[in-house]
Amino acid sequence: MAAYLPAGNGAPTPSYGETTVKQQIAHVALVVADYDDALAFYTEKLRFTVVEDTYQPAQDKRWVVIAPPASRGTTLLLARASTPEQERCIGNQTGGRVFLFLQTDDFWRDYHAMTAAGVTFVRQPTEQSYGTVAVFEDLYGNRWDLVQYGTPTDGSAI
Repeated sequence: MAAYLPAGNGAPTPSYGETTVKQQIAHVALVVADYDDALAFYTEKLRFTVVEDTYQPAQDKRWVVIAPPASRGTTLLLARASTPEQERCIGNQTGGRVFLFLQTDDFWRDYHAMTAAGVTFVRQPTEQSYGTVAVFEDLYGNRWDLVQYGTPTDGSAI
């Protein structure tokens, strides 16, 4: 059984004997209908970068990994649906709830750029106790939060 040792932020850190467990989520798979359509949306409208796009002939698929600009954390793996069951999940991976959270250092810069690029916001910007947030949809209808954590930004643009 794992023992828990206090971490620097007060949260428990699992350890096995003398070895502290260090893990992170590397990728989140996003089921898409078409690699190129998804790449166009994420790179042109959200300004994501392509981390990797490699064809895998043994499985006749591509390994397509994207990330927000200047991100060093979790990436998105664009996974083309290959079965009818997977196709039914395109755009509804979380049953209509917000699926992913795009954190920004400048909410209004990104909100205005995304709006100008044609991104559809389904909930307009609001000031919350944790910061400024709005909900948008990707090309398939998956819902995302655009959020700037911290002190709410200047609400005069709302």
